[in-house]
Amino acid sequence: MRMILMTAAALLAFPAVAAEPPVAKKVPYEVKAPFGAARNDDYYWLRDDTRKNEEMLAYLRAENAYADTVLADSKPLAESLYKEVTARLVPDDSSVPYLKGGYWYYTRFVAGKDYAVVARRKGEMTAPEEVLLDQNAMAEGNGYFRVGAWAVSPDKTKIAWAEDTIGRGQYGLKVKDIATGAMLDAAVSNIEDIAWSDDNTTIYYIDKDPVTLLSKRVKAHSIGSEANADRLVYEEADDSYYISLGRTTSDKYVCINLHATVSDEQRCAPAGGGEFAVIAPRQRDFLYTADHVTGRWVIRTNWHAKNYRLMTQADSLGFGDRSTWTDLVPVSDDAFIENFQPFDGFVAIEERVGGNKRLRLLTCAGVSTPVQSDEPAYVMGLNVNPDPASDWVRYAYGSLTTPDTIYETNVRTGERRTLKVQPVPGYDASQYVTERVWATARDGTKIPVSLVYKKGFKKDGTAAVYQIAYGAYGSSSDPSFNPMFPSLLERGMVVAIAHIRGGQEMGRQWYDDGHLMKKMNSFTDFIDVTRYLVGQKYAAPKRVAGFGRSAGGLLMGAVANMAPQDYGFIVTQVPFVDAVTTMLDASIPLTTNEYDEWGNPEQKPFYDYMMTYSPYDNVTAQAYPPIYVSTGLWDSQVQYYEPTKWVAKLRRLKTGDAPLVYRVNMEAGHGGKSGRFRRWEELSEAMAFMMQQLKVE
Repeated sequence: MRMILMTAAALLAFPAVAAEPPVAKKVPYEVKAPFGAARNDDYYWLRDDTRKNEEMLAYLRAENAYADTVLADSKPLAESLYKEVTARLVPDDSSVPYLKGGYWYYTRFVAGKDYAVVARRKGEMTAPEEVLLDQNAMAEGNGYFRVGAWAVSPDKTKIAWAEDTIGRGQYGLKVKDIATGAMLDAAVSNIEDIAWSDDNTTIYYIDKDPVTLLSKRVKAHSIGSEANADRLVYEEADDSYYISLGRTTSDKYVCINLHATVSDEQRCAPAGGGEFAVIAPRQRDFLYTADHVTGRWVIRTNWHAKNYRLMTQADSLGFGDRSTWTDLVPVSDDAFIENFQPFDGFVAIEERVGGNKRLRLLTCAGVSTPVQSDEPAYVMGLNVNPDPASDWVRYAYGSLTTPDTIYETNVRTGERRTLKVQPVPGYDASQYVTERVWATARDGTKIPVSLVYKKGFKKDGTAAVYQIAYGAYGSSSDPSFNPMFPSLLERGMVVAIAHIRGGQEMGRQWYDDGHLMKKMNSFTDFIDVTRYLVGQKYAAPKRVAGFGRSAGGLLMGAVANMAPQDYGFIVTQVPFVDAVTTMLDASIPLTTNEYDEWGNPEQKPFYDYMMTYSPYDNVTAQAYPPIYVSTGLWDSQVQYYEPTKWVAKLRRLKTGDAPLVYRVNMEAGHGGKSGRFRRWEELSEAMAFMMQQLKVE
């Protein structure tokens, strides 16, 4: 009875329909650092790891009710945008099939359905279809659904997959017989990533810590056995490492990949069974990844190579001694090697040059051929290439005006074939222009900016601009096609991607200059790009909208505090905005993995520096632009309470009457709503509100 009364009181405090913004109560709470620093956090009470506190949930529901009220006027536009963007998605689209082990594998969508069907055909695409995963049927009855890793057994008779129905990345292992559809196993929970052994009955998987959600152990599960009988294969003692699993291109080895921000280690064992051996022992500031093809290993590494190099080693030389590695592609000051795939007769290399990601093909004879593009800003990337004996390499190409296109090219003859151009109904690429410009940052650094606008656009200083950036983890923001963009461009807007420091668009130094004690460069780069676009008359003052997601939300929060006068709108999804408090708490998922990205605030120099930019800690009594914030209650990467606390503090301190909207998806995680179409609903809502605030016709 007492619980019922408390629940009722909480609901009364935050009415279901709100004309005024909800105001969260203040409860003093001291957050301490080990070296003695302490600060008060009035909204710490909004954290509830169980997601069951009724007063907290009532506050979130009140924010959603207030959002409904504020967004009522822009709702018709949101509905129009949603119709436009979904009309650009082919209802029954399918992927380009690839051949592996005698089967053609592909995914296809069913008109009107949210999830892809994973299927295959034996020998020829005219053969009968075998449905491996009907995700639409699997998702029924779940507010959230996602299939993570999936893999077919070596004998092609079974499929194993990881399934999440909550949104926190805590997957359950599922196994079924492909021919009969009979479920063979569902005993293991809280996993991530899988790999088959050649015995067709053993599945390696990553076992996650139930509290921190860190990938901690690799175990071997025998189909049909109890989870508590699973064999421990490897356990990682260092909480700064992530773990992933995979089989080599040759399919001869299963590998445990251990990755921290500044260190890698790879352990591999024969896929038919055997002990895992270390390819090269871990060492701080030594990064590498290795893959195997017939007779040799190919290794991408930063060993004496800031922009990475490719090295190779013969099978006969064994593991553990990197002095036996020899150069395949030496280091370059101009080209940053981001990824590679070895074939028996050549290596396909993804490299970044001049802010673009392109493909280069290197034969065993030493002939190097870059794949060219006719556009100033574009992105290329390796596609599915399961057969190392092939002379053909499949890759994807796209730009802000060019929808994703799948090609394959023959490394011996130079022939190129177009396998698929992503169909976009109603879209005419010739009506749009993409451009690459360079903005000068306050320290003199040239920042690449990718732009797209409608043909005939005039630089007269009147347009509204949607400026996007991320700038963290060395993750680059590539200029790729987005089906939402034409709706903005047709209404006279310009879309700009700011390739700020913290990514790796310009090489490894670009990342080094945008993290740890140089993180402030990311924020000032973004602001300086905005001022450049206004100064060059791409944008009108006060008509620039900033967008950033996750770690890009940290960027948006910092920018909103540092230069609110430069923006007419800020939109951020699942934003990481409470950096210091989160990084002081090792029980929060992923915190310990991030020390070499942001710094460890248990150490005073990092604490002091992070306090200069942490968005939540730097909210002040000033006029902020209109802001749209969204999150998912079940997010495991950026916990819901970070943006919740930030919004609560903004509501109390900000001056002026600019609206602040907070949308909480009560069934989603870090990726937002699941399904092909549902995620566009949230973005359409945000874009409509943005257009309304920027007075876009």
